[in-house]
Amino acid sequence: MARRRDEDYSGRQASGPRAPSQRQLRVGEELRHALAQFLRPGELRDPALRDANITVTEVRVSPDLKNATAYVMPLAGANADEIMTGLRRSAPYLKAMLARTVELRQAPNLTFAYDTAFDSAARIAELLHSPEVERDLGPPSGNDEEG
Repeated sequence: MARRRDEDYSGRQASGPRAPSQRQLRVGEELRHALAQFLRPGELRDPALRDANITVTEVRVSPDLKNATAYVMPLAGANADEIMTGLRRSAPYLKAMLARTVELRQAPNLTFAYDTAFDSAARIAELLHSPEVERDLGPPSGNDEEG
Protein backbone atom coordinates (compact mmCIF):
# COMPACT_ATOMS: atom_id res chain seq x y z
CA MET A 1 0.00 0.00 0.00
CA ALA A 2 1.51 3.33 -1.06
CA ARG A 3 1.80 6.17 1.40
CA ARG A 4 0.05 9.41 0.54
CA ARG A 5 2.16 12.52 0.10
CA ASP A 6 0.54 14.41 2.95
CA GLU A 7 1.26 11.68 5.52
CA ASP A 8 4.49 11.35 7.44
CA TYR A 9 6.24 8.03 8.20
CA SER A 10 4.02 7.29 11.19
CA GLY A 11 0.88 7.49 9.03
CA ARG A 12 -0.27 10.75 10.63
CA GLN A 13 -1.32 13.72 8.60
CA ALA A 14 1.57 16.14 8.13
CA SER A 15 0.71 19.52 9.62
CA GLY A 16 1.75 22.95 8.45
CA PRO A 17 3.70 24.04 5.40
CA ARG A 18 6.69 22.02 4.32
CA ALA A 19 10.19 23.37 4.68
CA PRO A 20 11.81 24.32 1.38
CA SER A 21 13.87 21.59 -0.23
CA GLN A 22 17.60 21.88 -0.77
CA ARG A 23 16.96 22.45 -4.49
CA GLN A 24 14.49 25.26 -3.79
CA LEU A 25 17.02 26.95 -1.51
CA ARG A 26 19.85 26.56 -4.03
CA VAL A 27 17.78 27.86 -6.97
CA GLY A 28 16.50 30.75 -4.84
CA GLU A 29 20.05 31.76 -3.96
CA GLU A 30 21.12 31.60 -7.62
CA LEU A 31 18.17 33.78 -8.58
CA ARG A 32 18.97 36.22 -5.77
CA HIS A 33 22.55 36.66 -6.99
CA ALA A 34 21.42 37.15 -10.59
CA LEU A 35 18.71 39.67 -9.64
CA ALA A 36 21.19 41.60 -7.50
CA GLN A 37 23.39 41.99 -10.59
CA PHE A 38 20.47 43.12 -12.77
CA LEU A 39 19.19 45.63 -10.20
CA ARG A 40 22.44 47.58 -9.85
CA PRO A 41 22.01 51.33 -10.43
CA GLY A 42 22.11 52.21 -14.13
CA GLU A 43 21.42 48.67 -15.40
CA LEU A 44 17.68 49.06 -16.14
CA ARG A 45 15.97 51.66 -18.31
CA ASP A 46 12.87 52.03 -16.16
CA PRO A 47 12.92 55.57 -14.72
CA ALA A 48 11.94 54.34 -11.25
CA LEU A 49 14.80 51.81 -11.20
CA ARG A 50 17.55 53.59 -13.14
CA ASP A 51 19.27 55.19 -10.14
CA ALA A 52 17.70 53.16 -7.34
CA ASN A 53 19.82 51.14 -4.90
CA ILE A 54 17.85 47.94 -4.31
CA THR A 55 18.83 45.08 -2.02
CA VAL A 56 17.49 41.63 -2.85
CA THR A 57 17.30 40.01 0.59
CA GLU A 58 15.75 36.67 -0.33
CA VAL A 59 14.14 34.77 -3.19
CA ARG A 60 11.63 32.05 -2.33
CA VAL A 61 10.88 29.51 -5.02
CA SER A 62 7.77 27.33 -5.25
CA PRO A 63 8.27 23.54 -5.01
CA ASP A 64 7.75 23.15 -8.78
CA LEU A 65 10.29 25.98 -9.46
CA LYS A 66 7.77 27.81 -11.68
CA ASN A 67 7.17 30.81 -9.41
CA ALA A 68 9.60 32.91 -7.42
CA THR A 69 9.00 35.74 -4.97
CA ALA A 70 11.87 38.17 -4.59
CA TYR A 71 11.94 40.13 -1.33
CA VAL A 72 13.53 43.50 -1.95
CA MET A 73 14.40 46.56 0.08
CA PRO A 74 15.18 49.95 -1.44
CA LEU A 75 18.10 51.72 0.21
CA ALA A 76 16.79 53.38 3.39
CA GLY A 77 13.24 52.57 2.22
CA ALA A 78 13.26 55.63 -0.06
CA ASN A 79 10.59 55.76 -2.81
CA ALA A 80 9.46 52.23 -1.95
CA ASP A 81 6.07 52.44 -3.69
CA GLU A 82 7.57 53.87 -6.88
CA ILE A 83 10.34 51.25 -6.92
CA MET A 84 7.92 48.36 -6.30
CA THR A 85 5.76 49.58 -9.20
CA GLY A 86 8.85 49.76 -11.42
CA LEU A 87 9.87 46.23 -10.42
CA ARG A 88 6.42 44.89 -11.28
CA ARG A 89 6.62 46.62 -14.68
CA SER A 90 10.09 45.15 -15.29
CA ALA A 91 9.25 41.59 -14.16
CA PRO A 92 8.88 40.15 -17.71
CA TYR A 93 12.21 41.68 -18.78
CA LEU A 94 13.94 40.41 -15.64
CA LYS A 95 12.46 36.94 -16.22
CA ALA A 96 13.97 36.93 -19.72
CA MET A 97 17.34 38.00 -18.32
CA LEU A 98 17.17 35.24 -15.71
CA ALA A 99 16.36 32.70 -18.45
CA ARG A 100 19.60 33.66 -20.22
CA THR A 101 21.71 33.70 -17.05
CA VAL A 102 20.51 30.90 -14.75
CA GLU A 103 20.43 27.39 -16.18
CA LEU A 104 16.92 26.11 -15.54
CA ARG A 105 14.47 24.27 -17.77
CA GLN A 106 12.00 27.08 -17.35
CA ALA A 107 12.53 30.55 -15.96
CA PRO A 108 10.23 31.15 -12.97
CA ASN A 109 7.54 33.81 -13.00
CA LEU A 110 8.75 36.68 -10.84
CA THR A 111 6.80 38.57 -8.23
CA PHE A 112 8.31 41.20 -5.97
CA ALA A 113 7.47 41.88 -2.34
CA TYR A 114 8.70 44.57 0.01
CA ASP A 115 10.85 43.00 2.73
CA THR A 116 9.68 44.06 6.17
CA ALA A 117 12.31 42.07 8.09
CA PHE A 118 14.46 45.16 8.69
CA ASP A 119 11.49 47.09 10.06
CA SER A 120 10.61 44.19 12.36
CA ALA A 121 14.20 43.90 13.59
CA ALA A 122 14.34 47.62 14.34
CA ARG A 123 11.04 47.41 16.23
CA ILE A 124 12.25 44.45 18.30
CA ALA A 125 15.55 46.21 19.08
CA GLU A 126 13.60 49.29 20.17
CA LEU A 127 11.41 47.16 22.44
CA LEU A 128 14.42 45.40 23.98
CA HIS A 129 16.01 48.75 24.83
CA SER A 130 12.88 50.17 26.43
CA PRO A 131 13.23 50.83 30.19
CA GLU A 132 10.48 48.36 31.13
CA VAL A 133 12.12 45.45 29.33
CA GLU A 134 15.65 46.37 30.44
CA ARG A 135 14.41 46.39 34.04
CA ASP A 136 12.97 42.88 33.61
CA LEU A 137 16.10 41.59 31.91
CA GLY A 138 18.51 43.02 34.48
CA PRO A 139 19.91 41.11 37.47
CA PRO A 140 17.40 40.52 40.26
CA SER A 141 17.60 43.02 43.07
CA GLY A 142 17.85 41.91 46.71
CA ASN A 143 14.63 43.79 47.64
CA ASP A 144 12.36 41.13 46.12
CA GLU A 145 13.34 38.41 48.65
CA GLU A 146 11.13 39.39 51.56
CA GLY A 147 9.25 36.93 53.65
